[in-house]
Amino acid sequence: MVDVANSTTRETDTPKEASSLAAQAEPKGGYWWGTGRRKAAVARVRVKPGDGKVLINGRQAENYFTQIRDQKDIAEPLAVTNTEGSMDVWVNVKGGGYTGQAGAVRLGLSRALKGYDPSLEAALRGHGMLSRDPRRVERKKYGQPGARKRFQFSKR
Repeated sequence: MVDVANSTTRETDTPKEASSLAAQAEPKGGYWWGTGRRKAAVARVRVKPGDGKVLINGRQAENYFTQIRDQKDIAEPLAVTNTEGSMDVWVNVKGGGYTGQAGAVRLGLSRALKGYDPSLEAALRGHGMLSRDPRRVERKKYGQPGARKRFQFSKR
């Protein structure tokens, strides 16, 4: 009798595990999501197979990020994974400045692409795109004009 009880619990556990794995593989709402953060910026990125359009806060990427450096930053995950022109990308980004926002979009896009196709993780990780940049602005210290700057020292 004990064997029968164990075999039935094993049979019921297997479909539960299979359904949870299937739920992880399916995209949420038809999109694969990724969240990126850098400095004070937070980007929520969603991707879907399509014709390669990139919208950031409802604007074209070239119109939102005017610096070529920032445009290259956000296009790098697509270039590394050879998915340029085949993925539609929608981004909501807020906080920080343009450089921080571009870094946040880059990380969020990399995470979304990893969710879309886990085999892309090796290429993304090899180029350092799945690591969050931990650098932040150093705080200002009291009795000083800035974080590192000191008032001029006078011996006499």
